[in-house]
Amino acid sequence: MGDYMEFKNRCLQVRLRLNLSQEMLAQKLGVSFATVNRWENGKSVPSKLTTYRFEKFCKENNVTIE
Repeated sequence: MGDYMEFKNRCLQVRLRLNLSQEMLAQKLGVSFATVNRWENGKSVPSKLTTYRFEKFCKENNVTIE
C-alpha cells in the first residue's frame, strides 16, 4: 500500500505545483483523466513506463518532490 500513498501524494503535489487540472496532467502524460483521478484517489499506481514518463515530465518542468 506504500506505493499507492506515495504516488498519490506525488501526483497531486506535482499537479498543484504546476497549476494543472487532472485532465491537463493526463493529456501531458498520455493517459486518461480517469487514470490520473485513480492515482490521486489511491486506487491505482502507474505502470513502470508511465512512472518513467511522470519522472521525465517532472524533470522537464523542474519539479522536485521530497
